[in-house]
Formats: sequence, C-alpha cells, structure tokens
Amino acid sequence: MTATTETHAKTHELAVRTYYEDTDAGGVVYHARYLAFAERARTEWVREMIGRKSPMWDLNDPVFMVRHLSMDFLAPAVLDDYLIVTTEMTALGGASFDARQTISRDGKPLVIIELTLVSVTREGKVLRLPAEWRQNLSRYLKEGV
Repeated sequence: MTATTETHAKTHELAVRTYYEDTDAGGVVYHARYLAFAERARTEWVREMIGRKSPMWDLNDPVFMVRHLSMDFLAPAVLDDYLIVTTEMTALGGASFDARQTISRDGKPLVIIELTLVSVTREGKVLRLPAEWRQNLSRYLKEGV
C-alpha cells in the first residue's frame, strides 16, 4: 500500500491505493483492511499532532489504545481504487479523545469509523495526556462537531 499524507486545517488526509492483497475472492476490499488503512492514517495524524517526526516513541511516552470503535460500511472499494482516509478529532478529554475517520473514493464516503482513543502506559494503565500533547491536540479539535 503506497501512501501520501496531507493536513488541511483540522483534518488529516492519507491517500492509499488498494492492491490484490486487500481484496477478497470477488475483488472487493475485505472489511478488515479498512481498519488497517485507518490505523496507518491515525498513526501519521497523531505523529503530526503531537509534533513527533521520529517513527519511534520515547519509552516513557504514553501510547494510544482504541477503547471503542464503530464502522459504517456505505459502499465497497475494489481492486486498484485510490482512497483518501480523512481523520478529524471530535472530542478531547483528560486521557482520551474521539475521532472520526472517513474512507472515500472520488469524494464519495465508503466507510465511516467513529472511535475513542485512550492514553495509557506501556503496561496498559490509563494516563492523563501530557500537557504539551494536550496543547498540541487541542489545536486539532474540530469545532461544532
């Protein structure tokens, strides 16, 4: 999967191409692959939001775990589609934030993912967001959502 990333104000976009490995026997993108596309987009989005350019986190940094996720499948993607994964933050808490990810083709939404991410230690204990991260994240909060 090739990817390019771009940020527009309070949203983040990641472009992905669908390959044979992403499809089922009928040439339709397998439902679990949308989660992989979304995870890659969230990783790039979070890296940008907290200001980390390195691919590795500091061992003392919190990590984000998915606490809740729901998916709405509106239309299928197929082999060789060029998709855009748009990510936006919809709520920010002390140790968590909510986001919406929309996977589209030619501007038409195919899948909408609503999720909650929680900040935890590497041992899985909930941890308040560091002040610097919270400040950076608050700039990406989508108003009016």
